[in-house]
Amino acid sequence: MSQVLNVYALPKLADPQDLAGGTAVVIDVLRASTTVVHALEAGAEAVLPCQEVDEAWALARKFSPGQFVLGGERHGLPIDGFDLGNSPEDYTPDWVGGKVVIFTTTNGTRAMMHARFATRILIGAFVNATAVCQELLGEERIHLICAGTDGQFSRDDVLLAGLLVTRLERSGAMGYQLNAQAITARENWLSSFSLPQALGAEPLEPERLAEELYRSPGGRNLANLALDDDILAAAQVDRFQSVPELDPKKFRIQ
Repeated sequence: MSQVLNVYALPKLADPQDLAGGTAVVIDVLRASTTVVHALEAGAEAVLPCQEVDEAWALARKFSPGQFVLGGERHGLPIDGFDLGNSPEDYTPDWVGGKVVIFTTTNGTRAMMHARFATRILIGAFVNATAVCQELLGEERIHLICAGTDGQFSRDDVLLAGLLVTRLERSGAMGYQLNAQAITARENWLSSFSLPQALGAEPLEPERLAEELYRSPGGRNLANLALDDDILAAAQVDRFQSVPELDPKKFRIQ
């Protein structure tokens, strides 16, 4: 039996109802996906994604002081009154250990909501790429949903989608039926690096990947905001081995 492997370069290109019964991976490399992985690796109890700032404040009122942290951004910048922005390495054990992170971003948390009808919703980034691939092996219907940047295609997300398509195809477990965007993402990935690097046979240095991420709309935005360190943090391939999963009923990432 052929497995289905779809890439959607923007959430709006995926009909939410078509995701039902499948496994979705939400990708927002710069930076929501990367930050969620960092937060949970730093000991956060859970991440609660919200679409709107007012929704995040309302949710925070359900918790006692000291039980939660408010994090996120609008147009790349920290939100007034929030504890943290969207810089992955700011999510340290001292800040988030044992706490719930209430989280809202311009693009990433909206993409998570778009995936809500999928049976499983995973959070993917370069920092956990191999772990995500392992989690997807054997899944019949896979949908890779790129968050984009302000409604534009963003190269950072498409490159990760291409890496995942390439590695899943090379796993050889079963044949994948790819949509046109999956083929395009794969070719983008393979053409961006030497073949041994693209196939995982040689290490991909973070600085080299960061060069490509800089060229995306999200990368340019971060560079303009002097947040270059966030780009390098997002380029640390396989820094972590965990795969955050969003419960579509509770809308809670653990």
